[in-house]
Amino acid sequence: MERKQIRKITLTALFAAMISAGAFIRIPMAPVPITLTTLFTMLGSACLPPSLALSSIIVYIFIGAAGLPVFTSGGGLASLLGPTGGYLIGMIPAAFAGSMLMKAFEAKPRAGALLSSLVSVFFTYLIGLPWLKWQMGISSQAAILSGFVPFIIGDTLKVTVTCITAPAIRKRVMEMLSAE
Repeated sequence: MERKQIRKITLTALFAAMISAGAFIRIPMAPVPITLTTLFTMLGSACLPPSLALSSIIVYIFIGAAGLPVFTSGGGLASLLGPTGGYLIGMIPAAFAGSMLMKAFEAKPRAGALLSSLVSVFFTYLIGLPWLKWQMGISSQAAILSGFVPFIIGDTLKVTVTCITAPAIRKRVMEMLSAE
């Protein structure tokens, strides 16, 4: 296996591991806890090329669905299909779209990181909130009040951290990937 391929696999595994670890750094809330999973998803989107950002999320979801306890609710298909499952599924388009935006704004890394993060948050909630509503049998208003409003401040901080750190990390990642 050539070095470039090893670097890609290593970066994918590293970000999948960081996303997994983020699930364990949490503030318990019902029905959705506050975690750092979304921060690491945003960072992956802003720091990795689209194929690697997408791969890292897919690896994370696959190992969780296979039973490893990497989700906030544990592991296995029951966790993936439970009330927070929509947020997890939403991370797939979040990672890809966020990374595509970062790539499009390569010349303006701070703006790219901001747009990438906002799009990642958007897709996570776009799928997560209706899923939460359906799984919990609650109204749209209740889903928003329990699955979105408590996270506004935390998500704002996560977007800020991503905007500050991602340009430097991405620069180094791209150097690693282009090195022979």
